[in-house]
Amino acid sequence: MYRETVVVTGGAGFIGSHLCERLLAKGKDVLCVDNFFTGTKRNVAHLVNEPFFELIRHDITFPLYVEADGIFNLASPASPVHYQSDPVQTTKTNVHGSINMLGLAKRLDAPILQASTSEVYGDPEVHPQTEEYAGNVNPIGPRSCYDEGKRCAETLFFDYHRQHNLEIKVARIFNTYGPRMHAEDGRVVSNFVGQALLGEPITVYGDGEQTRSFCFVDDMVDGLLRLMESRDGFTGPLNLGNERETTILELAEVILELTGSSSEIVFEELPEDDPQRRRPDCSLARKELDDWSPATSLRDGLRQTIDYFDNLFSQYDTTALHQ
Repeated sequence: MYRETVVVTGGAGFIGSHLCERLLAKGKDVLCVDNFFTGTKRNVAHLVNEPFFELIRHDITFPLYVEADGIFNLASPASPVHYQSDPVQTTKTNVHGSINMLGLAKRLDAPILQASTSEVYGDPEVHPQTEEYAGNVNPIGPRSCYDEGKRCAETLFFDYHRQHNLEIKVARIFNTYGPRMHAEDGRVVSNFVGQALLGEPITVYGDGEQTRSFCFVDDMVDGLLRLMESRDGFTGPLNLGNERETTILELAEVILELTGSSSEIVFEELPEDDPQRRRPDCSLARKELDDWSPATSLRDGLRQTIDYFDNLFSQYDTTALHQ
């Protein structure tokens, strides 16, 4: 019986590792490609002995020579703390990396899905954000390496589609959380959970009234799989996320409650270009992905995330979790 081979770049990362699991469960042969800049072997250690899983150390800014039936391109640092640590490499990963993966897909005549981001909307002046909104992005700010890198990647994907008739899918991923988040990625959920479990002050930037929409990782992976399997000719871009808006202060209070932590909330200055509101309009996803919508409540998802970090902290030196 023939098993389809699927490449997942960034496969040892947070979302990528969950995607690899789900693809294996669906009977696929999975090539997990990662350079371990932000991904970690720990995320896929439980998969390495699976007969249809292969882990490849590779940086997609260099060409990749493999045979496959489909590609999920998730390779890119995705949190400000990581993508700002080497902004030139971040841009190269999203631009050169996309060119290399699109070239591979073109040679193989295989469908390819791009994990884009809600950051393509910048600090939006339209709320909620629909796929038609062109965004409000600063091209020279500290977040531009990621924001504009992902926007350029979308351009490349659609130009390959138009010029070479390549089958593409583009997902704009909104805030996602869950087990295997990087403990030091600087994202609000991992920050708050880590601070609460370690008894440190909960750091809220600004007044805490800025909003995000949090989607649990299982729901996000379900959306990505459905998008890849969606009807021929549908390319996206497609918003994937949770439409329930939550203030940062509310998130902090829920995490304090669920952890039973005595940590205090402290307020600090808001970073440059940090969006005030972020919520997707997922009407198109419901239409195109068989009525897809997130099924996991914020509290249930946070409980699983807290359990993961609690277990992680008990196993590893909390001063060196990223090693």
